[in-house]
Amino acid sequence: MHSVAILVLDGVVPFDMAAPMQVFDWTRLPDGRRPYRVRLCAERPEVLADGGFALRVERGLEVLADADTVIVPGRAEEAPPPSADVLAALRAAAGAGTRIASVCVGAFVLAEAGLLDGLRATTHWVAADRLARAFPDVEVQPDVLYVDNGQILTSAGAAAALDMCLHMIRRDLGSAVAANAARMSVMPLEREGGQAQFIVHEHPPVPRGSDLEPLLDWIEDNLAHEVTLGAMAARVSMSERTFSRRFREQTGTTPLQWLLRARVRRAQYLLENSDYTVERIAQQAGFGSPTAFRERFRKVVGTTPYAYRSTFDGRRVNGERAPR
Repeated sequence: MHSVAILVLDGVVPFDMAAPMQVFDWTRLPDGRRPYRVRLCAERPEVLADGGFALRVERGLEVLADADTVIVPGRAEEAPPPSADVLAALRAAAGAGTRIASVCVGAFVLAEAGLLDGLRATTHWVAADRLARAFPDVEVQPDVLYVDNGQILTSAGAAAALDMCLHMIRRDLGSAVAANAARMSVMPLEREGGQAQFIVHEHPPVPRGSDLEPLLDWIEDNLAHEVTLGAMAARVSMSERTFSRRFREQTGTTPLQWLLRARVRRAQYLLENSDYTVERIAQQAGFGSPTAFRERFRKVVGTTPYAYRSTFDGRRVNGERAPR
């Protein structure tokens, strides 16, 4: 059997731990046999989980030396740093060729062990910037559900652990076995779009009392119309060059990027809360044409407007349209 060791550290997020446990445990071969043996291990017999309860774990770090796959779940932000013994055990497992994967912010533990240096990696989109700042040798990709580097894998937020585990099962045992495991988890074998569709694209903060505040309000009120760099600069009585420099100084981005984000946010709201057609939403958000809207939306959000609406329609209850 393929041995899967789930490393449980203080502050472990229960869902991050339970998701891979269940997916691998539910997996069956065509003849009904279990292909995976799942075991929890920890540095100490008692682990404090995020949520205020303790876990009793029977196996220690020695399990990592015998595992075929090691999974490191995410932990609470206030959790203590991983110990030198934990990091050494992970490095030893990696050196022996063991497959190692992280769930959500478990990527920070792998990065601390040096296992992500020079590799692509992901984590929950909220923590992606923090991971990139703390570990500049890691190429952080915040808009995907998981990253597979071969031996080392990382997944985004908790639910993305399911996507990553199903991917590993398909690698190990083929699509038919993975598809059956997906059915047991009541989810598709592959989800359309990546983590980008879940990211909230907030506008960069503008300093209180900024002379740009009235302009930004005007832009929001006029998204359905053509808004050019020249028109924005003229409203604040600046040259385009001076305006662009001042705008970046105060917002950290360019005027046209800010405008694009505003239009995408407007489109997301309309897809979630209206029956408008794609053509009408393209017009209301100021994209000019449905084709331009679809291309821009996919580039920013990572999926199509139709798929986004299917996923995030706020008027659906249990998959059905709620009465209006």
